[in-house]
This record gives sequence, structure tokens and C-alpha cells, in this order.
Amino acid sequence: MHTPNLLGLRAFRRVVELQSFRAAARSLEMTGGTVSKLVAQLEADVGVRLLHRTTRSVQVSEEGQAFYAATVRLQDDLAEAVEAARRGLASPTGRLRVATPTSFGLTWLSSRMPTFMAAYPQLTLDLSLSDHFVDLVADGFDCAIRITTQLADSTLVARCLGEVQRVLVASPQYLANAPALQKPQDLQHHACLIYTQTPTPGEWPLKGTANASPVVVNGRYRVNSSVMLRDALLAGQGLTLTPRFVVHDLLASGQLLELLPSHRPKNLQVYGVVANPRYASRKVKAFFDFLALQMATCEALNPANPPKQATAPRPNTNVAG
Repeated sequence: MHTPNLLGLRAFRRVVELQSFRAAARSLEMTGGTVSKLVAQLEADVGVRLLHRTTRSVQVSEEGQAFYAATVRLQDDLAEAVEAARRGLASPTGRLRVATPTSFGLTWLSSRMPTFMAAYPQLTLDLSLSDHFVDLVADGFDCAIRITTQLADSTLVARCLGEVQRVLVASPQYLANAPALQKPQDLQHHACLIYTQTPTPGEWPLKGTANASPVVVNGRYRVNSSVMLRDALLAGQGLTLTPRFVVHDLLASGQLLELLPSHRPKNLQVYGVVANPRYASRKVKAFFDFLALQMATCEALNPANPPKQATAPRPNTNVAG
């Protein structure tokens, strides 16, 4: 026996409801012979007589009555599912669960989420901020945002959404009493504020270093939150290498200065990742599309025309690089 096809089910339902093969054929815009063959094939597929036919009437068998009720439920459920999917084409619905790095979420993503939520009023957004790589499948996430120079090999499927500058920054207060800073190697004489949530937190990959090796730095303050480093920077406790989005507002206001801009390291890549592209829903695509558009036009990530470099308070402190 074979699985019944949808066309056969539709033909059977219309015959039962109209009590006539001829009327069912007109309703379905088919010939009477086609409807008869579809119903006969359906009976063969299910292995029971569904209809008793005479030259003048059609009667539904006992088995046919139960099968008709199931057929109605099946077709109505399918029609509702199709309609829901069509509605989803215009506006994603349901719950979207996203994992994102903490600093990115707090300093850049947060202010843009009201715009996203207004654009998709039928969507429920569940954001989880963490600097640890979550297991999308085990932890029940639809997608995640990952920010790195290179994604580790995995079964995840990634889409690059944009890129982010990394900048070396300090406050005028710190620079007023700091040693000269003319090249990356001079950092060994400075108080470095170290973000520890990286594989090599004490190595800063600035361009133009000897043998293209990262600069090894040291400091008394080490923390696994880029956001916490803002207060230490403003207090004049040292300098740090950080994504531009963490300190964009402080650079714009002059509370922080960029150092050695000609030695900026390679940009970070912002990826949207999913566990399997076959199950990347329309709501995930809408979220990734929104982020990609926002990043493409955002000065806080990778400005086309960065602010002019401020002059450091001390003549021997070179912030232009």
C-alpha cells in the first residue's frame, strides 16, 4: 500500500460533501473520470472501501466516515500551516533566541534593538549576553553572534555581517605622565589594561612590529569585560587595545585619544552563525540582514573618516603613530 496523495484526499472530501462525483468534478475543475480514478486509487492506497457507488447515489462506508473526518482535519491543518507560512514571508513571527558577546550587546547592539523590534512586531526576541561560545543546539539558540579574526573550524555555518576596527586608546590624564609612545615596542614601558577573554590576552597584534610578532604587554589590571575597562581608562589607569564600538563615544567626545593609528591590528570580523543552514529560519535571516545593514552604515565600528587624532599633552608622547 502507498501513502495517499493530497489530490486524492481532496477529491474524496468533495465527493462526500457534495454526494456526487459529477458535482465534485465541477468543484475541482476536473473531469468525472479523473475524480473517479483518484478516489479509486485512494481506496487502493488505504486498503478499504470508502464509498459505495450506485448509478443514482454515493454513500460513505463506515470506514469512509472515520477517514473523512481525519481527512478534513488534515487538510484544514495544512491550510492553516500554509497561511501561517505565507504570513511569515511578510513578517517573521515566533521566538528568536540569540547569543551575543556581552560588550557588543551592551555598547552597540542594545541601542539598535528597539528599531529591530518595531520593524518586526510579531517577533519575540530573547537575547543572551555571554563572552563564552555557547552550544547552539544543546542550549537551544537559533543563532549566535561571534566576533573574531578567524572562526574556528566547526560544523556551524557562518555569515559575515561586517567588521570592526580595534584601537589602542588612553585618556589625556594618563598620557600627561606616561612615557613616550612612538612605536608598538614602547608599550612595554606602559601600564596596559588587559582584556582576558581571548586566547592570548597579553599579546597585542599591532602592525609594523618586528618580525610581525605580537607585542607582549603587562599590566596590573586584567578583566574579562571590555566594558569595565572604560572606567579604568577614564580614571587614567592605563591604555588598552579594544574594539572601537566599546569606546566610540569616548573618542568622539575627546575623553579618550587613539594611539598609534597607523599600527592598528587586523580588523575583527562579525559573524552570524547557525547550526544548520537548512533550519535557518526567516526570523534568523531578518535579524542577520538587519545587523548587516546597521554595520555597513555605522561609524562606531569601522569609520570611513576617523576623527582627527588629538595632540597629546606631552611633546614626547606620539598619538599619531
